[in-house]
Amino acid sequence: MTVERRKKLENVFNNRQTDLTIVFENVQDPHNISAVLRTCESVGIQDIYILNHTIPLHPKFGKELGTRSSSSAWKWLTIHNFDNVLDCVQDLKENGFKLMATHLASDAIDLYDVDFRKKIALIFGNERKGVSNQMLALCDGNFLIPQVGIIQSLNISVACAVSLYEAYRQKKLAGHYPRKTSTNERLQQLRNNWGLENQE
Repeated sequence: MTVERRKKLENVFNNRQTDLTIVFENVQDPHNISAVLRTCESVGIQDIYILNHTIPLHPKFGKELGTRSSSSAWKWLTIHNFDNVLDCVQDLKENGFKLMATHLASDAIDLYDVDFRKKIALIFGNERKGVSNQMLALCDGNFLIPQVGIIQSLNISVACAVSLYEAYRQKKLAGHYPRKTSTNERLQQLRNNWGLENQE
C-alpha cells in the first residue's frame, strides 16, 4: 500500500461512525437505496441494514445498479440483509441502537430535536406505504422532517440526505469527527479489513 493510499484510508477510517445507521424497510426502488448508500458513505456511516419482509430485494441490486447510482460506495460499506423484522430489530437492539422511524404521527418529534450524539438507527420505509406497523410498534420513537409546502413528503433519498447531514452537524459539534483512538471492536475489525492493522 502506498503512503498516499494509507493516509487517505486512515483519514476515512478516523471519521467512520459506528453509532449511527440506516435501516431500509421494504424499499422498492434499488436506485433509492444506491443513492442513500452514497450519502451514508460520505458522512462516515459504515453499517447499513436492508430489511425486506413483504417485497423481495430487486434482483439487480448490487454491482449492476449499485455502481451506477452510488459511485461504488457500497464496496466500502457493510450491508446487513434481513427478511424478518424481529431478527433485524433484535440485532440493532443488541448492538445498543435506539430506533427512530420516519413516521407522521402525533407524537413524532422534529428532526432537529433528535439527539444524534446517542446511538441511533433511522428507519426509512417503503416509498408508498412507509414504515410497517410491525416495525413502528418496535421503535423507540418517530421523527419527521419539517416542511411547509403542500406536498408533505420527500423522496427517500432526499429525506435520508437531509437527516444524515443533520446528524453529521450535531456529531461534528460533539467531537465525533474525527474520532480519537478507539478500542471499539467494530472499528478494529474494520481496520483489519482495510489492511491498516500494521499501523506504525
